[in-house]
Amino acid sequence: MKSLSSFNLGLSILSLCTALATAAESNDPILFTFATVGDSRADAANPELSVHDKIWLQNTKVLSRMIREIQERRPDALFFNGDMIMGYTTNTNVLNRQYAYWRGMVSALLETGTYVVPVPGNHEMQVKLPGLNKEADPIKIAQRECENNWRENMGDLILDTNLWEQLSKKKIYAWNAEHAPQCGSADPIQSDQRQLTFSFDCAQVHIAVINTDAFGNDSHAPVHWLANDLGRARARGCQRSFVFGHKMAFSYHFGAKTKAKGLDADPDHAAAFWKVIADFDATYFCGHEHIYHSSQPDFSGNTHPWQIIVGSGGSPFDAKPGDSANVNDRKYVWALVHVYRSGRVVLESYGFDEQFAPTELIEKIELHDRILGTTGK
Repeated sequence: MKSLSSFNLGLSILSLCTALATAAESNDPILFTFATVGDSRADAANPELSVHDKIWLQNTKVLSRMIREIQERRPDALFFNGDMIMGYTTNTNVLNRQYAYWRGMVSALLETGTYVVPVPGNHEMQVKLPGLNKEADPIKIAQRECENNWRENMGDLILDTNLWEQLSKKKIYAWNAEHAPQCGSADPIQSDQRQLTFSFDCAQVHIAVINTDAFGNDSHAPVHWLANDLGRARARGCQRSFVFGHKMAFSYHFGAKTKAKGLDADPDHAAAFWKVIADFDATYFCGHEHIYHSSQPDFSGNTHPWQIIVGSGGSPFDAKPGDSANVNDRKYVWALVHVYRSGRVVLESYGFDEQFAPTELIEKIELHDRILGTTGK
C-alpha cells in the first residue's frame, strides 16, 4: 500500500508540474518564431553530386529535407544566412539559373506560411580570382555586378511587407528600403547597399541583416551603421535585437589546423563589431563555416551575447573525418528560435548526419533567460 501511495504522490507531483508549466506558457506566450540556416551550395568538385546538382550546384537532398522539417514547425520566417548558390561569377545567365533553382526550392515555405528572408553571402557577392602564384590561395573580391544581380533575383523578398503580414499575421514596422549604409559614411562603403543591408521591427523584435562582403569592404561589417540602427531600435522600445550576417565574427576552431576566416581575419574589426553586439545585447546568427556552433565570446562588459554559426545547410563539411571529436561538427543542422512576451529567447537546433539518420535535437539554449527590466543573467 505504501508503494501505491508513493506512486500516486509521484503522479500528483508530475501533474502539478505539468499544470504549472502550461500555466506559465499561457502567461508568457510566444510572440515570434523563426528558423535560420545557411550554406546550402554544393561544390562542383564533389564527385558524389547527382547529375542534377552538378548543374544547379545545390545540395538538394539536404535542403529539401530541412525545408520539410521547417514546414512542420511553421515558423513566421526563415533567415537564410548566405551562400545559397555557388556564385563566384558575374555571368548573369549562370547566376540567374542558380538563384532560380534555390528560389524554387524555398518557395514551398512561402506556400505554407513561412516568409523567406535571404542574407547575402560571399558566394553571392564575390568573384574568385587566381592567386599571385600557383601556391597562393585564390583572391575573392566583391563586385558591384554581383550586388546588382542579387537585387534582381532577391529584391522582391526584401521586403514584401504585404506578403510578410499575410503569411505571419504580424505587422512590419520601421521598414525603409533607403535605410542602408551610405557611401561616404563612417563605414567604408563604396556601393549601393540597399536590399543588402537592411532592418525592420516585428512583434517587439528588431531584425538587422548585414552584408559582410560589400564592394570594397570585403570581410567587414557595417559597424557604424549597425550601432546607429540598434540604438534607434532600442529607442523605439524593441525588446530584442537579432543580427543576421554571413561571415562569423569569430571562427570556430574545431581542430588544430583551423584559422580565422571570418571577420576575425581583422581582429580589431571583429572586436569593434562585437562591442556593438554586446552594447545592445543582440544575438548574432551567421554561417560561412560549414558547421554548427554556439558560443558566447567574452570581450569584457556585463553582457555575453551569443554567436550562433549555422552554416550547416548542405555545403561540404569544414570538419573532415577525424578533424573534430565532436560528432555534431559533421551534421547538417538548422535552428529554430522562439521569442516570448517576457523577453525569453529559446533556441533549438535540429540536425542529422551524412547517412541521413533520423533528425535529433542537437542543442537547446536559453539565449535570453531573464525577464526584461532585470539585470544580470
